Amino acid sequence: MSSAPTTPVVPPSPDVDRQRPLAALLDATSADDLSTQLDATRDLLARAFSRVRQPLSGVSPTEAAALVAAVDLDAPLAGTAEVLEEVQRVYLDHAVWFHHPHYQAHLNCPVALPAVIGDVIAVAVNSSLDTWDQSGTATHMERHLLAWTARRIGLPPSADGIFTTGGTQSNLQALLLARGEALAGGADLADLRVVASVNAHFSSRKAAMVLGLGEDAVVHTAVDAHGRLDVDDLDRVLTRLRAEGRTVMAVVATAGTTDLGCIDPLASVARACRRHGVWFHVDAAYGGGLVTSRRRRHLLTGIERADSVTVDFHKTFFQPVACSAVLVADRRTLRHVTHHAAYLNPASDVVDEIPNQVDKSLQTTRRFDALKLWTTLRALGPDRIGELLDTVVDLAARVRQDLVGDPDFRVVPDGDLSTVLFRFVESDVADDVLDVVNETARARLYATGLGAVARTRYDGRTWLKLTLLNPATTLADVQQVLDLVRGHARAALAQVDGEVA
Repeated sequence: MSSAPTTPVVPPSPDVDRQRPLAALLDATSADDLSTQLDATRDLLARAFSRVRQPLSGVSPTEAAALVAAVDLDAPLAGTAEVLEEVQRVYLDHAVWFHHPHYQAHLNCPVALPAVIGDVIAVAVNSSLDTWDQSGTATHMERHLLAWTARRIGLPPSADGIFTTGGTQSNLQALLLARGEALAGGADLADLRVVASVNAHFSSRKAAMVLGLGEDAVVHTAVDAHGRLDVDDLDRVLTRLRAEGRTVMAVVATAGTTDLGCIDPLASVARACRRHGVWFHVDAAYGGGLVTSRRRRHLLTGIERADSVTVDFHKTFFQPVACSAVLVADRRTLRHVTHHAAYLNPASDVVDEIPNQVDKSLQTTRRFDALKLWTTLRALGPDRIGELLDTVVDLAARVRQDLVGDPDFRVVPDGDLSTVLFRFVESDVADDVLDVVNETARARLYATGLGAVARTRYDGRTWLKLTLLNPATTLADVQQVLDLVRGHARAALAQVDGEVA
């Protein structure tokens, strides 16, 4: 392997019988086994977390593939201890640890401890949230959380929604509903268009493909100097498309762009959508957590006028994946995903007021992902979540400010959330060369396992990105990672200069 594992192999807990096989199924007869095995698993995780010294091991894709391929899945192990040892060796030793303060790459958060408790319970009981007769009160708990989220957003009493696996699925369902409304209004499928800024998430294009529209059906608007959707250009685009005989089925505004962390002018976009009679969707997968912030809730002003909203709880609510939701202002629009199956959710259940969540979902079987959000809210409360989010947004603002004065880096000074876009620079070095240097520096940092930053294309060039979602990360932690990037970039530039010479 390229580096030492982050969690050295340790002896199993003494209370785990090495020769005792795992119980096949969880039921009343295996309750004692459950207790023993959960204790052993708890100890394994506690040791792993306590021994993490860097965010990743530096294992290469080739090394990782060989490690996994060596496992014979046709030959079960002898007992719990052997299984846990293998999980440690194959997975935990080379996991990417989002809770480590030097992990600063993607929209991955450390998880709230109460959420872990909720998820363990959800996994063990294994409720399926598609129908009432498979879930019981879990259905009402999910509905209660959806109503709470809708109220926090400011949607009307007619609002409703459903939990999904993530922002991509939530955006897909929102656009499916918008398509359904447009077709119900007499539009032709071939004429449907979706309008979003050039900085919107790619899931809108994916959704257009899935919905039979094709990627070309997504029309992009310009952005302003801060990377936010240009509302004047939106007006021009909507007017032009109507003149061409097209039907705009939805405008997608973004509350937290992936690269810049920008929030589109939601109130102005909402007014434009009303003028043109267009469905208004807000992709708040990243910025939705601001509904818990007492200091920054105003950044979402206008979101309450949306027809649909995406919120990813597994980003800025500090929940384990997967935990997302799509909310709609008018619950009647959810009819566009409803299908009644006689064996599952017959139409007579509607008459009898049986609360089947599958009536509102693209999925059939769904796990009880809402429970981890429930346990988090009940243990911490929304204000505490908002404070944690404010902490990382404050940190990002401070990092941007510091980088403005750093001669080795250029920085994009704008951003409403917790991302920081920066680029190593050197005077008299061509941009094409600096593109290679920045990409090389990122890859070399990752290979050491000492830190992780992301990369993207911005303004036609390669930029590096910090995504700060760990409230425990300090300014000193960020500076350490930036110094590592600086060193790798200088080494890469020296190598390029040597090759040219």
